[in-house]
Amino acid sequence: MIVKSLEDLVGTEDETSGENWSSRRFILKKDGVGFSMNDTIIKAGTENYFWYKNHIEAVYCIEGEGTIEKMETGDVYDIKPGTMYLLNEHDKHILRATTQMRMVCVFNPPLVGTETHNEEGYYPLLTE
Repeated sequence: MIVKSLEDLVGTEDETSGENWSSRRFILKKDGVGFSMNDTIIKAGTENYFWYKNHIEAVYCIEGEGTIEKMETGDVYDIKPGTMYLLNEHDKHILRATTQMRMVCVFNPPLVGTETHNEEGYYPLLTE
């Protein structure tokens, strides 16, 4: 059994940040369960281009509001607490945070924990 609280992660090596986001990594590849899970903050007023070409990501919004735009189609969806989206086609997307957003993110394959988005918007596939 693995039990962690957010306060166990903040300010440790299990918290990774970019210019517009901060990700606290609860479950990682080293935990051996086949997926990873993060508690992620997206800063208010930001526009974030992401493309997870190496991962499938499911995201559940628990705080804040914004939109997600699927780049291939231009479709825009409202995101608010209680909304889930799944990037099951390695979708290139823009996440726009109207207010600070807090998201629970699940990745497969699992993250190792040190990933940050590269210039093309995706996480490299790391092995440890």
